[in-house]
Amino acid sequence: MEENRMKSICGIDCTNCELSGACSGCAATGGQPFGAECLVVQCCKRGETVLDTLKKKLIAAFNALHIPDMEEVTELNALKGSFANIEYAFPNGQVVKFWDDNRIYLGNQLHKKDSDRCYGIIADEKYLMVSEYSDYGADAEIIVFKRWN
Repeated sequence: MEENRMKSICGIDCTNCELSGACSGCAATGGQPFGAECLVVQCCKRGETVLDTLKKKLIAAFNALHIPDMEEVTELNALKGSFANIEYAFPNGQVVKFWDDNRIYLGNQLHKKDSDRCYGIIADEKYLMVSEYSDYGADAEIIVFKRWN
């Protein structure tokens, strides 16, 4: 039973994941390991090269933003929404989150050059976001949020 619990569709080794206790694996859940869609699984179901093509397009889209002091994007990783779903405070006091905590997206964290702050990048098939923040998402601000595809 334990072996079936962690089978993945995309080939990721789920046995070392820190969330393995809360996840039944995407094969067992039809590509919804936490109850919401996994972007990686969606791509894998559509063909062998779809995920690589999507990653290349997204990497190009992030790099085309030419954000000052952001490292070049070279890799995107499968990322559970709750890891990147920072709260953003708007001037009117409203606090907003943009992503589904249980969905799997593509993203990464990049260091801001000559700073102790980071850039968080995250995307799905329609939208991409770049945010800047301090440790553990403190003082987060949106740099870019846009439809890319």
